[in-house]
Order: sequence, then structure tokens, then C-alpha cells
Amino acid sequence: QVQLVESGGGLVQAGGSLRLSCAASGRTFSRYTMGWFRQAPGKEREFVAAIRYGSTYYADSVKGRFTISRDNAKNTVYLQMNTLKPEDTAVYYCAATGFDYPNYALGENYGYWGQGTQVTVSS
Repeated sequence: QVQLVESGGGLVQAGGSLRLSCAASGRTFSRYTMGWFRQAPGKEREFVAAIRYGSTYYADSVKGRFTISRDNAKNTVYLQMNTLKPEDTAVYYCAATGFDYPNYALGENYGYWGQGTQVTVSS
């Protein structure tokens, strides 16, 4: 079992930055594919970023602005968000999977989820 706890959300002005953290329990953290997803009010959940071993993947909407990284010694994955836009406003969720599914962007492939953290970007 893996438990995920996100932190770092908040209110920021457009153009600002935030760094989300996701602390994971478990002894095999380094083997997990970790992902970030978000859901805005009235919208479907969408993929934001994923990290699998040394490779990173991003949604087109955040590419060049967001950076996903991990510290396996701390069992933590991060999402550095720069140049934030009002359309980035959403609840951000951390997710983990122990399987190397080809489609890292599909939420259904992740078996573990955090409780979410709110990010609000004001214009």
C-alpha cells in the first residue's frame, strides 16, 4: 500500500510560481511511476505531468512552465509551477502506480491517489 499526501497549494497571482510536494509512504518509492493530475470545477480530470525512473512527461498545456522531479531518498515528488495562468486553477492530485503502463497520462492506470491540494491563480 502507498499513501500520498500533497502540500504546497495556495493562491497566487498570474505569472507567479508554486511548488507542490507529494510525500509517499512505502519502501519501493523509486520503482513507482508518479504523476500529477488536476481537476478544475466542472471539468474532467486531466493529466499534468509524470516521472518514470529518469524520464519526464508533460501535458502540452504546461510544457515549458512546469517541472516534475523526485527525491527518492525523501520519498517525495515535486511539481514546480512557473508562469502560472488563471486556467491552471484546479485541485491538483498526486498519483502513483507500480506498473509500467505505456500510457502514463491515463488516470485509470494509477492505483494510488492523494487527497488533492487547491491551486488558485488570480488574474
